[in-house]
Amino acid sequence: MSTVQTETQTIHKVFKVPTKVTKDSTPNGKTKSSQGDEEELHVEKYHEMNNNEEDNSSKYEYKMEIVWFNAIGFLILHLGALYGIFLGFTRAKLLTFLWAAALAYISALATTMGAHRLYTHRTFKANKWIRGALVFFQTVAGQNCLWVWIRDHRQHHKYSDTHGDPHNSSRGFFFCHIGWLMVRKHPEVLKKGKTIDMSDINQDPIVMFQKKYYKTLFMIIAIALPSVIPHICWNESLWNSFFLCFVARLVVSLNFTWLVNSAAHIYGTRPFSKDIAPVENWFVSLFGLGEGWHNYHHTFPWDYRAAEFGQHFNVTTTVIDYCTRKGWVYDLKYASPELVKRHSVKKGDGSHPIYGKIHPDDFDPAENY
Repeated sequence: MSTVQTETQTIHKVFKVPTKVTKDSTPNGKTKSSQGDEEELHVEKYHEMNNNEEDNSSKYEYKMEIVWFNAIGFLILHLGALYGIFLGFTRAKLLTFLWAAALAYISALATTMGAHRLYTHRTFKANKWIRGALVFFQTVAGQNCLWVWIRDHRQHHKYSDTHGDPHNSSRGFFFCHIGWLMVRKHPEVLKKGKTIDMSDINQDPIVMFQKKYYKTLFMIIAIALPSVIPHICWNESLWNSFFLCFVARLVVSLNFTWLVNSAAHIYGTRPFSKDIAPVENWFVSLFGLGEGWHNYHHTFPWDYRAAEFGQHFNVTTTVIDYCTRKGWVYDLKYASPELVKRHSVKKGDGSHPIYGKIHPDDFDPAENY
């Protein structure tokens, strides 16, 4: 098992989202990475390229500075969320509770499927109606405008768990969970953020429309509509509706999302790449709609499944597969079973239930295990 080094130590390996994946067409409309040595060479090449990225963090005498406005704001939000949950179990109507839960679930799915797998990693393509729906409900989620979300996550992959990572897990659980939003950004985050290629996103009219009018859209779509609809449709009080359907829903959803940055980088196994911090965490996958199989995802970030084929607790993949059958989603990319097996045997920590039992010296790529 690799260790995640502390902030004052030399930061370990940096990984980057691949800019190109060689693909072979398949009958079901999916695409996959080319097999065998070429596939392995591609993975090694982009890993090596990122390992050569210069880490200039030692050049700065960095002193963490708390942004008290943000810190106090998050404290108030969490207290309001606790009150909203209390109202949900004591005073609010059952329909209101179910409405808040449904909004939380759908908006979380729009984040995992849209912001993450579609827009950040380009693991598949979707028609304009799916893209529009994903952007709409990502706005409901209240996790900043999509453009900023994508930039931060691409930066997270490119400079994962170094000072160039916005939520660097080597700085501890609290920091990578929520603390990174309460302090001034490390100089390396500001510097490396300027290197992120957003040219594809800048050409997307739906995302750019949301970016331009995000504050207005957030007020209407994330706050007003979720709060007003229960009041109009089943006579819920605006007080109950606001605290349950906006404040509590927002904070609960955010914390489940933040677990991908924190728990899924600290607590778990590394069956595919032992030299990186991200781990496989079933708890995060259960409540994060499949986003907790994070060691796999950081090893093969172009894979639309974000997990090994057949892995449980992956609702997002199930929805993408359904949309594919309907013809709404297409050109899915995924790592071939041969590549996954080869990489797990050679680079994993031995925790894979099948490949972890194979010694690298005894590995035969042609053999079925």
